[in-house]
This record gives sequence, structure tokens and C-alpha cells, in this order.
Amino acid sequence: MNENEIGTRIIEAAISVHRELGPGLLETVYEVVLSRELANHGLKSERQIPVPIIYKGVTFDEGFRADIIVEKKVLLELKSVERIIPAHKKQVQTYLKLTGLKLGYLLNFGEDVLKSGITRCVNGLED
Repeated sequence: MNENEIGTRIIEAAISVHRELGPGLLETVYEVVLSRELANHGLKSERQIPVPIIYKGVTFDEGFRADIIVEKKVLLELKSVERIIPAHKKQVQTYLKLTGLKLGYLLNFGEDVLKSGITRCVNGLED
């Protein structure tokens, strides 16, 4: 399964979670439930994956934690905020660059309708 096929299933799962739970809960709640829903959609996901940073040839284990990585191919950054700001999108782009992944989604569960809170981010991915 390629990144775009995985992405389609991710969006379906995220919309299902949002419809069931609604907006405004803590990000960790959506993270736990979305992981389960991804499994229901036949996808393997890992939560809070530590990603080291390499700076000038030195590796730092204290880089960042990716909220969810699906099938070792797609990164998910979850938010539950009133609105997404440009810094959130830049964060996902940086995470993609540092992980070497090609596709990521910024999912804002704080939106009334999740469709308005989905931002697709790419890092050299070909459609």
C-alpha cells in the first residue's frame, strides 16, 4: 500500500472518530481512539514515536515525539485547537524532513467539521 492509499484510510478513520466523539477533547484522547480506529481500518500505527535529531553530525535522542506514524510511511500530527496557525504546518513539514517520510497530515480535532481541520503535507511525494 502506498502513502496515498494509506492517507485515504487515515482520513476515513479520523472522520469516523470526530463524528463519534465531537470536537474539543484533549489531543491524547483522539490519539488513543484514532489508533484503535486505524487498526479497524487495517492499518498498523505507532504512537509517540521518539525521533532523534542529527545536528552537525551529532545525534540527539531528545529530538521530538511523532504523535502517530502509520505503516511506517505516514506521519500524523494531532491538534485540538480553535484554529491552525502557520507554525503548526511548518512543524509537520519539519517533522517530515527529519523523519524522511514523504506524507504527513495535520489533523485538528478542534474544528466543528473535521474536513476543515485536515491539512495534507508532503515531502517529495509523487502523486
